[in-house]
Amino acid sequence: MSTHKVKPDIEGRSKKLWRNSDGTCDIELIASLHSYTYGQNGIIPETAKLRLDFYESAAWRLAGMGVRTAFRERLGDISYRADYVPAPPYEVIVKNIATGSTVRKYPGLFAEGHRFSPPVVKFDYRTDPEDQPIGEDYLRADGWDVEAFRQCALECNEGLRSWLAPLDLWDFCLIMGIGAEGVPVINSEISPDCMRLRDEAGRPLDKDLFRQGAEPAVIIDAWTDLVHRVRG
Repeated sequence: MSTHKVKPDIEGRSKKLWRNSDGTCDIELIASLHSYTYGQNGIIPETAKLRLDFYESAAWRLAGMGVRTAFRERLGDISYRADYVPAPPYEVIVKNIATGSTVRKYPGLFAEGHRFSPPVVKFDYRTDPEDQPIGEDYLRADGWDVEAFRQCALECNEGLRSWLAPLDLWDFCLIMGIGAEGVPVINSEISPDCMRLRDEAGRPLDKDLFRQGAEPAVIIDAWTDLVHRVRG
């Protein structure tokens, strides 16, 4: 954690960020879980460490596959150092399965559980209280390389599915920026908080547990087992 500033430069629901003079930043995770759709907010202290445990492993694995993330090194149980990569106000979502917003916003288009081949990539505009789908031409008009973002998201999807198999990755969301070399860099954490992931029996190992009203101990146990599994 940066010690040269008391107040973070940026603070959101899930993390605090301190910028450093060398182009990096120090990030401290906040143990919060949020679901606008289900009207739920909660603080479960152990989840911040588990999110970072998963993200650290995912970042190194993806790096070996040529997918760039902003992660540099872990600083503590809930803090890490990353490249500071400014990001546009857009979120990139990869859907392997029709679920969540797909069946809620587009009723009758795809049945719950429909498998997409190839995966669907969509973009949301990040705004409170709920992110909104946005047409790709708006991103292009704002000066962003949509195809580069799409390709990075698909490569991340391929890498995560290979790493997590036989677990079933239903969907996940990313925030990306453009790094110093002019290529997309994933600068959001990759964790059970940003994905839907099922075990071999179809049981959730992600934030769906929170959405479904599971007790904190159930969430912590599931995420702990998941971390042990991906590390092992």
